[in-house]
Amino acid sequence: MAITKIPAAGFTGNNFRNIIINGDMSIAQRGTSTSGVTTTDGYYACDRFYTRTDTGTWTISQSTDVPTGEGFANSFKLDCTSAGTSNADEVIIRYNSEGQFLQYLKYGTSNAESLTCSFWIKSNKTGAYSLNINNFNTSQNRLISFAYNIDSADTWEKKIITLPGDTVRSINNSNTQDFQIQWIFGAASSFTSGGVSNTWIDYAANRSAPSDLAGLGGSTSDYVNITGVQLEAASAPSDFEFLPYDVNLGRCQRYFISYGGDTQYERLGVGNIFSTTQAHFQIDYPVSMRSRASISSENIGNIKVISGSTQSFITSFTEDNSSTKIAHFEIGGASGLTVGNTIMLFATNTNIRLEFSAEL
Repeated sequence: MAITKIPAAGFTGNNFRNIIINGDMSIAQRGTSTSGVTTTDGYYACDRFYTRTDTGTWTISQSTDVPTGEGFANSFKLDCTSAGTSNADEVIIRYNSEGQFLQYLKYGTSNAESLTCSFWIKSNKTGAYSLNINNFNTSQNRLISFAYNIDSADTWEKKIITLPGDTVRSINNSNTQDFQIQWIFGAASSFTSGGVSNTWIDYAANRSAPSDLAGLGGSTSDYVNITGVQLEAASAPSDFEFLPYDVNLGRCQRYFISYGGDTQYERLGVGNIFSTTQAHFQIDYPVSMRSRASISSENIGNIKVISGSTQSFITSFTEDNSSTKIAHFEIGGASGLTVGNTIMLFATNTNIRLEFSAEL
């Protein structure tokens, strides 16, 4: 008799139920904590989660505070360290997704799929908060927003929000920022005066959050932790889709890759010498990035060129002819190089960082 194998719920090869990458907050390539964050919006700590902190001063970190017995090791934490004014400006966690990965949702048709968002959340401040989704359609941006309550202070709570598919507008089929999920913890009246929509509407900023938004950022007691974030095409939530660490890391590296900072003498790349002081080298990315990356670096003077028995530190570092698969550089300032020889580049201490960003 033939035996049919039914896969267990969760990760099955390349099929991912969860639209959110790194929803368990296990990957933090930029480091585990950044303090003194004010109006410099961006990516801190946990990969793929963008923060907007326009009131107060915050420490943003990968935390080990998690709901008990749910299988999570980390959460994403915003901790207010210098008070601003609650609801005077925005405090938001944001997740951006490429539209080309979401065509199966069939938006803009009568068959548009419902979505269910589930997540664990904890804060000192009870009251109403907002989850909203923006569809950046080229014809007309669309918005749907919902209110949920944090009922008990300093207690992990699971929230489940189910939203209908949008039958009016499709999702752009591109690798750009087409679909955005936001958790709003503080916002000015221009975001709250209309209240939440509970259905898809043409974008109106004042329908982003509830009019009675509780608001974080007005006290140094204010904080929020979030983990177990899952968004799936379903009318009810399933168990969180835990992925192997290496799979999760590879998905994050489509958007951001960091070298250095972890181990001394980490090999960075290989290349060839074209003058006694200059050489080309390249880094092969572990995955193809979303787009050609923007590149930043710290302490490159501690990078050493090794060619045979010759070792020398570099003084300059210029990106040249990179792609979504490789980073290609011209380096200068090394000495004693022999034209035509190959080289290896090493980080000589842990304060060197090379960062490649193709974030949305």
